Amino acid sequence: MEHKDSVVSAEWLHARLGDPDVKVLDASWYMPDEQKDPFQEYQVAHIPGTLFFDIDGITDRTSNLPHMLPSEEAFAAAISALGITNKDKVIVYDGKGLYSAARVWWMFRVFGHDQVWVLDGGLPQWQASGFDVKSCSSGDAILKANAANKAVEMAYHGELLGSSTFSVNFQPHLIWMLDKIKQNVNAQTHQHLDARSKDRFNGVAPEPRKGVRSGHIPGSKCIPFPQMLDGAHMLLPVDELRKNFEREGISLDHPVVLSCGSGVTACIVALGLYRIGIPDVPVYDGSWTEWEAQPDTIKLTAASNS
Repeated sequence: MEHKDSVVSAEWLHARLGDPDVKVLDASWYMPDEQKDPFQEYQVAHIPGTLFFDIDGITDRTSNLPHMLPSEEAFAAAISALGITNKDKVIVYDGKGLYSAARVWWMFRVFGHDQVWVLDGGLPQWQASGFDVKSCSSGDAILKANAANKAVEMAYHGELLGSSTFSVNFQPHLIWMLDKIKQNVNAQTHQHLDARSKDRFNGVAPEPRKGVRSGHIPGSKCIPFPQMLDGAHMLLPVDELRKNFEREGISLDHPVVLSCGSGVTACIVALGLYRIGIPDVPVYDGSWTEWEAQPDTIKLTAASNS
């Protein structure tokens, strides 16, 4: 069955759980100040048959920025180690409802795999629907999670890997780097939307990462990611999403680029735009963490704007 939306319901997944071509990933991840171990939580409670996707492991090992997109070779190696093929339907969820799963949805799309969806409402909605969770992980699932991380490490060391079951088709238009953001500050070809809270955007609340000051990129607008979600952390209907963008002065007829703190919550806004019918929105991978660290970039706050 073809599913055009960016999310699937718990009922949809429950009806297909165990199908050989449906692979489910727990992509839970938490901010540094939350001090939670997502892999430990996965082992305590997860949807049956789920594998763990480590956002901080399947990453660019040459960058000192958090969880930057890995190389094509590293991603292919990791996904192959998880036993996923290009024919599979990939469903991603997280423990918060709808949070870090959107990042992994975006990663798969950057590497050309469009058969990927986020579980709407995540693990909380799955449990609220009365569906079972497993409280122990099979040895195979733990081995695969560790093998995926090891495969990334080997790829960055240039070591030969085993046969790949997953091939990538890189989509460069879905990812922006620092240079393109710098150009956009001057050219303003794209509306730049920042998914962080208004207080962090305005420089009046601290960033969750040590040594990173808050503020925003010149020309950007703040649309906090919770504006995509309802009280149950499920994606809002199309008409409500449209209203929320329009309320913030965003024209859905003009191109958009997204950022946040480190490239995770921007993907929730991308998920909302996909539901509206705007599928190919780029995310600035380094986001504010990279921009703030540059000596030559302008950083604005509410005070500097006034």
